[in-house]
Amino acid sequence: MSAPSPVLARWPLLVMLAFMLCAALLASLAHGSVAMSLGESWRALLGQGDALHQELIWSLRLPRALAAVAAGGLLALAGALLQVLLRNPLADPFVLGVSGGAASAALLALLLGAAAWVVEIASLGGAFLAMTLVFGLARARGAWSPTRLLLTGVVMAAGWGALINLLLAISPDAHLKGMLFWLMGDLDNAEHPGWALAALALGLLLIWPQARALNLLARGDNHAAALGVSTGALRILLYLIASLLTAAAVTTAGSVGFVGLVTPHLLRLAGLRDNRLLLPACALGGATLLLLADLLARVAIAPQQLPVGVITAFLGVPLFLILMRREGGQ
Repeated sequence: MSAPSPVLARWPLLVMLAFMLCAALLASLAHGSVAMSLGESWRALLGQGDALHQELIWSLRLPRALAAVAAGGLLALAGALLQVLLRNPLADPFVLGVSGGAASAALLALLLGAAAWVVEIASLGGAFLAMTLVFGLARARGAWSPTRLLLTGVVMAAGWGALINLLLAISPDAHLKGMLFWLMGDLDNAEHPGWALAALALGLLLIWPQARALNLLARGDNHAAALGVSTGALRILLYLIASLLTAAAVTTAGSVGFVGLVTPHLLRLAGLRDNRLLLPACALGGATLLLLADLLARVAIAPQQLPVGVITAFLGVPLFLILMRREGGQ
């Protein structure tokens, strides 16, 4: 009897990640300003039990938890794609300046006193503008390359950072706190997570059929081209999908760092190096990581809430340094 293929042998890890996500979701629903047991949370989720618990679950906690699931999955999936696209393990969704464009447009809308839905649309438009600028400028001077794209993104990110500082400097005090919370990552106003979940599912459906080609591309352009992969078209597809995923995540949760950087590294260390497994695993792992970070942000100094981006930074910095040390040792 032959041994199972490496891909089939790793499928149980995906099942374990799915269970971890479900457990984190239940814990997120149970904890907050009003304590509930897991049983009470489950009954409220089914429309049974105390009316206050049902209202809390369906109006507040479930939309926020699903927004965390969507944003975390989007960021981790975008990080995995960018690390293949740029063949750089330090790449993450913020390296190309897409989040900077989204943040600048959202802050401008907040400064003008726009409604919440206008801020979301402005953020999405800013992300698309940043994506178009980076992609266009990277190709303007000749052949497109990962190095040119990376450098253009870094320069554009610096420019967006300067614009953000300018907007904060001229903002009235009444708007400043909300703008700072948005910049540090905030799920408090994530009331409609459905479209972000749909974006995550769509992104995964579009890129997963290309997983084998991504495996070949990670070994180098010449290797992939020799085996029939159209590397130019694949790179453009990767860039577009990663940018759209990042735009959807930033629009949902603001600027949340380290999820897209740390999650793919953690999963590769667990043995998920084949993109046929790594991509869905990133969606599950990133969702779980941001869900737990948001739970910690809500309960750490309750009743006051922390921006979730602060928690991901506190968790991400030491975690990434440990991962780098372990990978260096291997």
